[in-house]
Amino acid sequence: MTQGRPMFNQLINKKYYKVLALTLASTGCISITHAADEQFNDALQAANSGNLSLLQQYRSSMENDVLGYYPEYWSLNNNLANQPASNIVNFAQRYPQSAMSEKLAADYVEEKVKQADFAPAQPVLAYVSNPDPAESCAIAQVRAKSGDPLVFAEYKDVWLTTSSQPESCTGLGRMMLSSPLMTEQDRQQRLWGQLRAGQSGQALATAQSLGMSLSLAQLNQIQANPLNYLWSAPKSSTVEQAYLVFAMGRLADSDLNTALSSVQRAAQGAPEQVQKALYRAVGYIGGTTVMKNNFNREVLNYLDASYGLPFSGEEAEIYARQAIRFNAWESLIRAIDAMSVSQKQEDRWQYWLARASEQRGDASSKRTAESIFKKLAQGDEYHNLLAKDKLRQGYSTVPNNVQPSNSDVQRLSQDIHFSRAFALRRVNAPDNYINREWNWAVRQAYLKHDDGLLLAAAKRATDMGWYDRAIYAADRTENKHNYAYRYAMPHQNYVVSHSRNAGIDPAWAYGLMRQESRFVSNARSHVGAGGLMQIMPDTAKLVARQMGETYNPAALTDMNTNIRYGTFYLSMIQNQLSNSAVLATAGYNAGPNRARRWQPEFQPIAADQYTESIPLAETRDYVKQVMTNATHYGVLLGQGPQSIAKRMNVIPLRNNP
Repeated sequence: MTQGRPMFNQLINKKYYKVLALTLASTGCISITHAADEQFNDALQAANSGNLSLLQQYRSSMENDVLGYYPEYWSLNNNLANQPASNIVNFAQRYPQSAMSEKLAADYVEEKVKQADFAPAQPVLAYVSNPDPAESCAIAQVRAKSGDPLVFAEYKDVWLTTSSQPESCTGLGRMMLSSPLMTEQDRQQRLWGQLRAGQSGQALATAQSLGMSLSLAQLNQIQANPLNYLWSAPKSSTVEQAYLVFAMGRLADSDLNTALSSVQRAAQGAPEQVQKALYRAVGYIGGTTVMKNNFNREVLNYLDASYGLPFSGEEAEIYARQAIRFNAWESLIRAIDAMSVSQKQEDRWQYWLARASEQRGDASSKRTAESIFKKLAQGDEYHNLLAKDKLRQGYSTVPNNVQPSNSDVQRLSQDIHFSRAFALRRVNAPDNYINREWNWAVRQAYLKHDDGLLLAAAKRATDMGWYDRAIYAADRTENKHNYAYRYAMPHQNYVVSHSRNAGIDPAWAYGLMRQESRFVSNARSHVGAGGLMQIMPDTAKLVARQMGETYNPAALTDMNTNIRYGTFYLSMIQNQLSNSAVLATAGYNAGPNRARRWQPEFQPIAADQYTESIPLAETRDYVKQVMTNATHYGVLLGQGPQSIAKRMNVIPLRNNP
């Protein structure tokens, strides 16, 4: 009994403060109650330990508090798969358009799809407004089961994807096999993709939908020695042609060079579309295994030779990047033309369409290129800045820093979504909860085009030193901007002085830091990188040796030392990599050896081409972001007119010092 007494007294005291807060709210002194916020972590602990009775007590004591919906959320989530849909809907209706009601609804749909129990999920769909890819595919399955005739047409990319994807998307693909909307051509395209990828089980099902009966035993036999099979493979029937594509894919995956030298012989005598499928197999696999096999011009040749078969979105991008790498501008135009309408309208592909068009000699193509560049030059992201340079537009000023109005600040204090995020931060809740609520609040403001609220949130977060969330909010304003929040410059004296001592541009250092940690000094990556510049322990040891210092593990979290080590390392790898900021940025993210491996072998290439052809998506996007950030910081640091192109000089040959 005595063990329960402190908890009882704690609850009584907290109820007193809750009543006080509610009284103050009723008199207009405060708008949202926070009295029970500090109970959040205790309630979370109860939830994690499965103590539902204690969680129920917290539900009662936190009722009407800004964080009061969490105990109920955890209770419902504890046994989510067995909840009736009415409980989920009821929660979503009582906490409309909230972060956790949306998450609860999305998780519920996923759970029901895993159980193949689709009907209960149907009434919950309306409360899922921001699904991730796995949730989106689960929703699509529920829609399909309810008889929605349009859903399969919306998910064509899922149908054709052969790279790793969530189980709900794989399940959606299987479901689509029975749809009359999937034409014979669609099924053939899916089959060849699966065969090329070695997805035997899925390929058997797809083949069956085409009236073909493939043998798993035969596929396994081919897998054991694909080259041997190719030497004498029969090619007359559709089943034999399927085995042929499978064998070529398995050979390309294990030995690309042999596949490249064997594919023409293997294709002889096969129907034209099958020949193209074989060329597509070696082209696609060669384009997706650059990390293992490096770049190879023959890969592009076979992608060219496969033109005429429909391209999936994934295949078209691989084709485009190979074309960019090898200055194959006509191939690039064909690749972009093969993309979906929405895909080809993305800034990056519009930029590359303009780059390819300007290579043509005719006046019409050059006008097309200029028209695209003018349209792109209106923005301030990576491809927008590149377009400005193409038009020789100087970039020397940022928009006037708009401050939130008093009304905006007041609305921020009354906004339930932001209030939850600030309350969670105040009680040191786990980051995943804090960030979810903050990102959700930003999203709601963005959807309402409420720049004032976003700026008020960014200002308050900046004043708190909460730079990562401030940037997240300020990045999403549409018409009113504040670059002091968007491109924060904390620790300026240290960043500038250490950068200059290391011989690098402070704007570049800031650009990298913004991308690495968003200025969270205690940031820690899943691989162990730490601090503002996300330095790996082994890198810190190397830098300490180079600087003649004794390594101290605390260096990673000490702001001053972290910046000093990070700028020194950035300078060090820049000197190793042809003094190129682009190569050094790629090297900082993926390792200097990889950045060097990706350099051209036969002729220098433009830095935008090098960047777009980086085989790691994370590093590719990282370089773009860092160089964009650096350009903006150059203006903010008073470095005069900026050009992203000047920061991204030509990439020299790999064997150059």
